[in-house]
Amino acid sequence: MKIWTLRTFAFLALFAGLVLGYYLYTSQDSKPFELGLDLSGGSRLEYSADISGIPSADIDDRMEALREIIERRVNVLGVSEPVVQTETARLGQDGVDHRLIVELPGITDIDEAIRTIGQTPTLEFKIENPEFDANAVQLQIKEAIANGTDIQGLNFDFPEQYLDTELTGRYLKRARVEFTQGVAQGTQNFGQSQNLTGTPYISIAFDGTGGDLFEKITGENVGKTIAIYLDSAIISAPVVQTAIAGGEAVITGSFTPEEARELVGRLNSGALPIPIGEPVSVTTIGPSLGTEAINAGIYAGILGFIFVVLYMVLWYRLPGFLGSVALLFYAILTLSLFKVIPVTLTAAGIAGFIISIGIAVDGNILIFERMKEEVARGRTIYDATRIGFNRAWPSIRDSNISSLISAVILYWFGSALIQGFALTFGIGVLVSMFSAITITRLFLFALAGKGETKLGRFIFNSGIN
Repeated sequence: MKIWTLRTFAFLALFAGLVLGYYLYTSQDSKPFELGLDLSGGSRLEYSADISGIPSADIDDRMEALREIIERRVNVLGVSEPVVQTETARLGQDGVDHRLIVELPGITDIDEAIRTIGQTPTLEFKIENPEFDANAVQLQIKEAIANGTDIQGLNFDFPEQYLDTELTGRYLKRARVEFTQGVAQGTQNFGQSQNLTGTPYISIAFDGTGGDLFEKITGENVGKTIAIYLDSAIISAPVVQTAIAGGEAVITGSFTPEEARELVGRLNSGALPIPIGEPVSVTTIGPSLGTEAINAGIYAGILGFIFVVLYMVLWYRLPGFLGSVALLFYAILTLSLFKVIPVTLTAAGIAGFIISIGIAVDGNILIFERMKEEVARGRTIYDATRIGFNRAWPSIRDSNISSLISAVILYWFGSALIQGFALTFGIGVLVSMFSAITITRLFLFALAGKGETKLGRFIFNSGIN
């Protein structure tokens, strides 16, 4: 490739890096980095799930049902972007510890959060309100939109769609998934327990008092829906096909097995699907501590970058300077990826990014040392650059692959804290391979040229010679 073509590409790469850096700087107000709890401040609750007495085949489904219930409760608290997740920790010979992690950014009343999370779910069966007119509701909404009214947060004076009954989850004995052969129906329906043509379906059973209430409610609402609420949110609204006596019924519809198991888990949650008790760990981080952690991370990153650049320029001269420019490009590209993906930055994640800077420098050092060896053998600068890259590539590739394997293992088996480190470290390693082999190579070839001068050999050499 001609030298001026290389220099044109190098200029375009440099311009693209400047544009990306400008975007990174100016978008901080409109699209800031997503910060973890240890940087933004808030509370972190960790619960140990009591899985004793639960069949091993049901543990995953119940843990997922538990996560959904807790997530719905956390949303009621009005928390901005809460994180609710399950975690499995291997305890050597002692087995497996299943945990529920709840992160609540900005929450300071931790006692209220603990009470809300640990309370027993409320399961309710409600009937249609005859005063509710769905067409009138739609008409009012359409009129508001036509008048240019912002309907977000607008308090419409609508009657309640469903009315309370005496039938609650306290009267429900059990719910379970059943399977029969046949074609599934499209609409969810309440029906009698019998041989059905829907697969799968859900069978439910009430106690004596609940059976009487259910028979009365279904008898008065044939052809109408009965809404099933869990913690004030509708989870199902089957249509009543007939009055149902005996306290046993089925819910049919076009369920997938996963959807049926999910609904059964919710129906059976007169208590939480898995007991969690009191949190085993409560961490509260104030906004000031989070700000201090951010500032410390930024300070460490800038200081480390400056020292690396000084070393590179003083020891490797012009290649070191070009490698430092490529390193700056690497930092800008990596941080932009963190923002676009987006990656939730934690203190551990920032540490992973800073360590990956060292990985990026390591690739450049391997290349420059190979170049130095070829120049000492009498090669031209251009040939030394070409051979140096070719011979350094296998070492760079193998070291980065081993680092990526470590990052994947940490992310796969680590806790949430370790995963943050592994993710930023892995992304940094991938980008460092690109910056070392593509950006640094482009800049070096653009300035190496085919000619030879004494000054050129000096500035492309390294060390104190």
